[in-house]
Amino acid sequence: MNTYSDTGNAKSNQTEYTVTEISSSLKKTVEERFGYVRIRGEITGFRGPHSSGHCYFALKDDRARIEAVIWKGVASKLKHFPEEGLEVIASGKLTTYPGSSKYQVVIDNLEPAGAGALMALLQERKKKLETEGLFAPERKQLLPYMPRKIGVITSPTGAVIRDVLHRISDRFPLHVVVWPVRVQGETTGAEVSNAINGFNAMADKPDLIIVARGGGSIEDLWGFNDEIVVRAAADSDIPLISAVGHETDWTLIDLAADVRAPTPTGAAELAVPVKAELDASVASYKARLQSALTRQFEKARSQLLAAERGLASPDMLLAMPRRRLDEATGRLGRGLDMATRRKRTNYESIAGRLSHRGLSASIARNHDRLDALGRRASAAHINKVQSTTRHVMDLARRNQNAFENQVVRTKARYEQAHRLLGSLSYKSILERGYAVVRNAKDTPIASVDKIKSGDAFSVELKDGRISAVAAGAGSEPKSPAPKKTAKKPEDTTSQGDLF
Repeated sequence: MNTYSDTGNAKSNQTEYTVTEISSSLKKTVEERFGYVRIRGEITGFRGPHSSGHCYFALKDDRARIEAVIWKGVASKLKHFPEEGLEVIASGKLTTYPGSSKYQVVIDNLEPAGAGALMALLQERKKKLETEGLFAPERKQLLPYMPRKIGVITSPTGAVIRDVLHRISDRFPLHVVVWPVRVQGETTGAEVSNAINGFNAMADKPDLIIVARGGGSIEDLWGFNDEIVVRAAADSDIPLISAVGHETDWTLIDLAADVRAPTPTGAAELAVPVKAELDASVASYKARLQSALTRQFEKARSQLLAAERGLASPDMLLAMPRRRLDEATGRLGRGLDMATRRKRTNYESIAGRLSHRGLSASIARNHDRLDALGRRASAAHINKVQSTTRHVMDLARRNQNAFENQVVRTKARYEQAHRLLGSLSYKSILERGYAVVRNAKDTPIASVDKIKSGDAFSVELKDGRISAVAAGAGSEPKSPAPKKTAKKPEDTTSQGDLF
């Protein structure tokens, strides 16, 4: 008996599908079954946006993994951008990708999975920016002590701006410029950073910037942790005060700012001093300065009076010289008398030794000696006279020439000195209409204080003198002036010959 199998030849009753049909069917089934979903998982495989702008990565938990994609248009609007290792809650549409037979979620919203995830992201971002040196103390700027204009970045409708303006007005009223921004939401980071950069780009820049917002949760304050806000605060050329949240809240802008204030009201107190306290300080300094000056003047006055008491009067200074002069004057008379008596005694002693006979004999001897000497000198004298005569005549001629030259030079010097004397003499001043007033002792009077009423004086003019009597100091004479008497002008050469 022969047996055979027709399995290979038998036709199957199962339906055949193409790969595309299966992929399309699976895609339709998944999308219809699940539709819009929320998935919690950890981001893995994220390396930044693709060159196309799309973001490709995966979400995983401890047992499974699912691919994810964020299209370019959605990625630019996300409040929280995907980061490697961040646990998130992704919302989107579950679908498949037929090209690789994989299913994936197309995400249109992404948010951290709770406050713990946000804090982890915040710590990671803080560490990154701190490594770049954006929080370094040497980058901090000192706040101006008394700013002229303050820029405030905050919401224009909240209570924060009213508190800041009210506090500044109470302490030290000045010009405040408000740059309105949203302080909560997806656009907060961009608006705050634009405001900081805008204040720095102004022609009339404020002297100080305050970034202020009231308290809130970490999600409410998340815009102030944005990287662009931190970089704008760190790069600001204008000193910046961060006043975001309550005292216990902190954000990354607090670390990048030059000063962190616990509250917006505290920022206003840090920004301006109290005008009343400054006025009181100035008044106190003024009083202290006035008191110090008064004490200094009194001290100087006391020292001057003490020095004055220590100085001797003119009479005391001249007392000893005057006494020595009087004593010398008294001794001078007695010394002259004693010298005269000594001379008289010496003369009488010499006169007693002289006699007529002795004088006659001495004269005779001297006469004989003189005759002998005369005869001896007569011959020599004749020769000497002749030689001397010739020498004298020669010297006479030379002396005549020298004398004439000397006369010429002397005359020139005399004339020059005469002209100089004339120009320096007070009489040349009298020629110009001035006068010299002299008292009764013929001493010139230089001031009205040196003459009293009734004193006689004379007025010397260019051609003579006039006598007068003072009627009163500083006034014209009441009686007519005496008749002018001309005197012969004095010869300027009476002052002495310079030669």
